[in-house]
Amino acid sequence: MALKSIELFAGAGGLAMGVSLAGFKSQAVVEWDRWACDTVRQNSERGHPLVADWPLFEGDVRQWINEFDGSDAAKGVDLVAGGPPCQPFSMGGKHRAHQDERDMFPATVDVIRRLRPRAFIVENVKGLTRASFHSYFQYIQLQLEFPELRRRADDSWVDHHTRLQAHKTSGRNAAKGLSYRLVTTLVNAANFGVPQKRERVFIVGFRSDLDVRWSFPHETHSLDALVHDQWVSGEYWDRHLVARKHRPEPAAAHAALADRLRGLGLPPTRQPWMTVRDALIGLPEPSARESSALNHRLQVGARSYPGHTGSPLDLPAKTLKAGDHGVPGGENMLVRPDGTVRYFSVRESARLQTFPDGYELHGSWSEAMRQLGNAVPVRLGQIVAASVATHLLEHDLRQVCAPRLMAA
Repeated sequence: MALKSIELFAGAGGLAMGVSLAGFKSQAVVEWDRWACDTVRQNSERGHPLVADWPLFEGDVRQWINEFDGSDAAKGVDLVAGGPPCQPFSMGGKHRAHQDERDMFPATVDVIRRLRPRAFIVENVKGLTRASFHSYFQYIQLQLEFPELRRRADDSWVDHHTRLQAHKTSGRNAAKGLSYRLVTTLVNAANFGVPQKRERVFIVGFRSDLDVRWSFPHETHSLDALVHDQWVSGEYWDRHLVARKHRPEPAAAHAALADRLRGLGLPPTRQPWMTVRDALIGLPEPSARESSALNHRLQVGARSYPGHTGSPLDLPAKTLKAGDHGVPGGENMLVRPDGTVRYFSVRESARLQTFPDGYELHGSWSEAMRQLGNAVPVRLGQIVAASVATHLLEHDLRQVCAPRLMAA
C-alpha cells in the first residue's frame, strides 16, 4: 500500500512532485495562488504522470483543513509536506516574521495537530535563520515539536514561546500528547546534484511514538569535484566538447583549489557540482519565435549592474529569484562566454529547478518565473522525501517482524 501524503502551499508543484517520485500518493494538494493552480491543473489535464491524479484544492489552507479534517482521505496520513509562504523571512522582504499576516506557520502547525501525520517536511528560505529571527525560529520549531500545546487567546507569541520551552525542559513531553522529533538543516541544493546554488532550511519531524532516528541525507556533490573535473582532469570540457582554445581561465580561487587537489593525487569522492552548461544540454539558444521545447522563448531586456551580474555558464546557477511583481532587475540571467547576458528562458529555469521537461508553466514569462523562483527543486524534494519514506517503511517492517521474532 502506498504511503499517503498531503502537500500544503504547493505552488507550481516542485516539492509535491519530489514527494510523488519518492513513492507517496497525494491525498490533497493545497495552493491559493490561481496561476500556480492553473499550472498544476494544466499539467493534470495534459496527463502528466506526476500530477495526473492530484486532488487539487485552490484556496486558503485554513479553509481547506476545516473541510478535509474528518474525511476518509484524512485518516492515516503518513506525511505532510510544504513550504509556508516565506515573505516574512525572505532576504528580499520586509522581515516582519510573526508580525506579518502572510506567516502561514501557525496554519501549518494546525494541520499537523489535526491530521497527526507520522512525519512532516517543512521547507523555507535561508532568511529564517537570520539572527534577528532567532527567537521566532525557535518558537516555530517548538510549535512543530509540540503541536497540541496551543496558543491561548490572551497569549502573545512570546508568552506561548515561554510555555513551550517550559514544557520541553520539564520532561513531561515524553509521557503523553502528540510530539515530534525534529531535525533542522540548512541545505545548499547544489550539494545534492541541483544545478543551482540554492540555500534552504528543512525542518523534518517524525512522530515521537514511532521512535525513528533520522538524519538528513548525505551530500553527494561538491565544488572540489567540479574543480577537479574542470581544471585537473579536464573531463568536464571534454564531455562538453569544448576545445582547449575556448576554455575560460579558472578564477584565482579555483586555480588554487585545483593545485591543492592535484597535489593530493586522488579524485574527490563526491560527484561534481552540476553546472548551468550541464543543465542546458540539448536546449537550443532561445529566440523570440516558437520553440519545440515548452516555455523556451527569449525574454529581452536583461542587463547587469553591480551586485547583479548573472550566472556563469560553468558553475551552478545563482539562486533563482521570484520577486513580488515579476523578476527583480539583473536576476535570473545567464552570462555568455563573451561576457554578454540574457535572461534564462522559463524552460531553462525549470531545468535549473530540476522540473521535468514535459511540465509546462502557466502564465507570462514573469509569472512563470515567479512560480519557479518560489519552488523547491524537484530533485531535492525527492531526495528528502525518499529518505523519510525509507524510515517509515523500515518502521513498518520492524512492527511486522518483531512479533514473529518473539514467537520464534
